[in-house]
Amino acid sequence: MTAAAPPDPHTRRHLTWDGCFNIRDLGGLGRHAPGAFVRADSVEKLTAAGWAAAHAHGVRTVLDLRNDDERGTDAAPRPDGITTVRLPLDGIEDTAFWEPWFTDWRWGTPLHYRPFLDHFPERVAATAEALAAAAPGGVAFHCAAGRDRTGLVSLLLLSLAGATPEEIAADYALSEARMTPVFTALGRAEEAAQLAAAYRSHATSPYAEMLKVARRFDGAAYLAAAGVPGTTVAALRARATGQPRG
Repeated sequence: MTAAAPPDPHTRRHLTWDGCFNIRDLGGLGRHAPGAFVRADSVEKLTAAGWAAAHAHGVRTVLDLRNDDERGTDAAPRPDGITTVRLPLDGIEDTAFWEPWFTDWRWGTPLHYRPFLDHFPERVAATAEALAAAAPGGVAFHCAAGRDRTGLVSLLLLSLAGATPEEIAADYALSEARMTPVFTALGRAEEAAQLAAAYRSHATSPYAEMLKVARRFDGAAYLAAAGVPGTTVAALRARATGQPRG
């Protein structure tokens, strides 16, 4: 019997930004402050109204985790006052690492998180440093679907903010209900159903697999081992929890 995700107690975290489908504020999980960090699917799809909602929410920096070949044209202009930082996370050019995953059902699930974290500490460190150094205001970070690369960054931020493994896993699991419209918009409508079927066939779930990862992950210790200065880790935690940056 697989672990089922508990009901989300933070329904207020779900955001409605026209053009996207999988956006939520991390505030309310652990000590994470509302408005500090928002996880999202690709903001390229945002309409003018969607961008206005993001700006009104306090977003002043967008961190794009996608690879260069995934990027297209924005549906509407990004507002003045929002800076975009592009920092591909997954290191797809490392074919020796990635090629075995391309035909493995575990790709696109938390089952690849620990191997990724162990293999690419420098990429995670660079992402943490970019988040800590962002201009004042909220930060929205995204990949294509807002689930896996975005989920990995959420794992890091929520760990730093003292969220429980159960909170982290429940947050990750919330994305699954949004994958059908996300992948339909990406022109890959079949992927959501295929992955859901794979989870069932292996008698597991997104919540169960993310819970295993979160129970064995300490964000501060990981970043320290990756060579991130303690001052940067402290600044990122302060940003996530809404504390003054000293």
